[in-house]
Amino acid sequence: MENGNETEVTAFLLLGFIELPDLQLSFFMMFLLLYLMALTGNLTIITVIYTDPHLHTPMYFFLCNLSFLDITFTTTIIPKFLNICLTGNQTITYMGCITQMFFFVICVVAEYFLLAVMAYDRYVAICHPLRYPYLMNVRVCAQLALASWCFGILDSMTYVSLLSRYSFCRYNVINHLFCDLKPLLELSCSGTQSVELAIQVSGVLFGFTPLVFIIITYVLIISTILSIRTNDGKRKAFSTCSSHLTVVILFFGIILSMYMRPKSAYSIEQDKVFAVLYTCFIPMLNPVIYSLRNKDIKQALRKLRRTFFK
Repeated sequence: MENGNETEVTAFLLLGFIELPDLQLSFFMMFLLLYLMALTGNLTIITVIYTDPHLHTPMYFFLCNLSFLDITFTTTIIPKFLNICLTGNQTITYMGCITQMFFFVICVVAEYFLLAVMAYDRYVAICHPLRYPYLMNVRVCAQLALASWCFGILDSMTYVSLLSRYSFCRYNVINHLFCDLKPLLELSCSGTQSVELAIQVSGVLFGFTPLVFIIITYVLIISTILSIRTNDGKRKAFSTCSSHLTVVILFFGIILSMYMRPKSAYSIEQDKVFAVLYTCFIPMLNPVIYSLRNKDIKQALRKLRRTFFK
């Protein structure tokens, strides 16, 4: 298709870490290791929760969803990047790029809300323990988990529908690790005001709102824990939410550090480092955090190990 004297883009080039050509094999080995660790860790969490009846509770149901989400998240990004490092083939089709962005947005937004749902679960367990079985029954848990995914799909479909109206007829090189929304917009030869507005609205509804909810929830949780008279009671109450709080601080800390920087501090190299952190390190660290800081998970892991290595 022609657009003036320019041909509409049907494929893009993902540069990755092209500025470091001598380290491509090292990047391949490092990211392959991180990817395999993320897959292994999250699949282990899912398997442990599924096979141990004692873990069939709302908290672990949401943790299982988080692990599946992390698998989807990292699988959306890392395999293509590994292919770039190993073969040097930086080409990704237009549809492949849009598909990658589609699943990336779903995962980010769904994780926002799933972390908020997990905070609500801890709030009910600690602040309203007698009403916990009623407030967090199977139906409610399924609806909350489904809603998290639906918000992600809704937000992602909004971006895809807006981008489908745009033409990409300029320089087709994306200086990033994957097809993120921001680099894509910079290549559009159409007006991008509608998408930029959608990003701002989405940031408030699907990013800022869950974060504020989590903060308020933990203020209430901590105030309740501090009112417990015994130190042992305080320690047990805090241990039930410490892992989740650690994951929240890591995830939102990295995301906010990336997107809340002033324009004067913007750097594509920093964006690539942040991308590595939230697409690779966080999915790899989440199962480690939950397994190290959770007695139930550690006990279930020991049972599973004894089952397979009798």
